[in-house]
Amino acid sequence: MTLLAQIFTGLTALLHVGFLVLEMFLWTKPAGRRIFRMTAPQAEATRVLAANQGLYNGFLAAGLGWSLLASPPAFAVQLQLFFLVCVVIAAIYGAWSVSARILLVQGGPAMLALLFTVLAF
Repeated sequence: MTLLAQIFTGLTALLHVGFLVLEMFLWTKPAGRRIFRMTAPQAEATRVLAANQGLYNGFLAAGLGWSLLASPPAFAVQLQLFFLVCVVIAAIYGAWSVSARILLVQGGPAMLALLFTVLAF
């Protein structure tokens, strides 16, 4: 279970690095507009908000990465649980406020990581 918890935590961290890149650097580019289904004027009007959101995703990725490297193990698990719960809460809010797809894309790997983390300890 511990290995699965680490794998899904790492996947969740990598996804959030990807969200950071999309929201901070690709938001107004064709790929970003296509992914988020926006016109160029919509993307430009929300560029600063998206960059702020991307920064928060970066902090989540950093926290999850920290949890994979931290010591002692008891502290690492506490970090892992905290940051995974933060991601799940963000996914639930995103699903409620924006699109149900967020629950699967953002929340799915985090929920699996959370499940495996709890089962491992």
